[in-house]
Amino acid sequence: MLPILYHRHSASPTAAEGRGSTSQADGASGCRVHADHRNMNAPTPVGRRRTARRTASLSIIAMLALIATGSAASAAASDHSPGSSTQADAADASARSVPAEPWRWPVPAPIRVVAPFRAPPTPFTAGHRGIDIATESAASVTAPAPGVVSFAGMVAGRPVIAIDHGDGIVSAIEPVAALVEAGAVVTSGDPIGTVSTGGHCASGCVHFGVRVDGEYVSPYLFLGGLPRAVLLPSG
Repeated sequence: MLPILYHRHSASPTAAEGRGSTSQADGASGCRVHADHRNMNAPTPVGRRRTARRTASLSIIAMLALIATGSAASAAASDHSPGSSTQADAADASARSVPAEPWRWPVPAPIRVVAPFRAPPTPFTAGHRGIDIATESAASVTAPAPGVVSFAGMVAGRPVIAIDHGDGIVSAIEPVAALVEAGAVVTSGDPIGTVSTGGHCASGCVHFGVRVDGEYVSPYLFLGGLPRAVLLPSG
């Protein structure tokens, strides 16, 4: 009796190869799917152009804003030029400091102003920072208002007396030979010196100035204006 031989049938190579091919195909297909998703998320040429245009527009807007800001700053700087600032400060100081009672003129009548006040456009430019009053040599000089003598001495070769009246108000008169010293308390009309020589005033003239918080202002604001001329009888 012949033995029966059983043969184990292995998987067909063709089938195995088919399965392997199918897996590889699936893997390749999976790669292609992921690649397709990546390609879908990538910006298209049209989108890139839109983004570029949007970026350019924002840059132009930013540049225009900077130009406008610079123009506004320049305008503000021109509005606050040194000349306009100095004149505005002087006007403000004058408005705040006009006394309720006018000051006395520091020299005897008749009063004759030979050079008026001319405010300088800036602190370092030319002007006439006070008034020049004609008087006689050696005439008596009196305090225009109550205060404390803050200075009595020589300045650039001429004798000067300054009085601090409080609230940032300081008067000064020159050339005057002092009869008082710094620190002396004076009242309106007190003798403080006699007319001397020196400075830009000619003989028989005094220069009278007023400062408020360091800014020169017109003495007329404190003296109540120019008084009417008084003619003294002769003989």
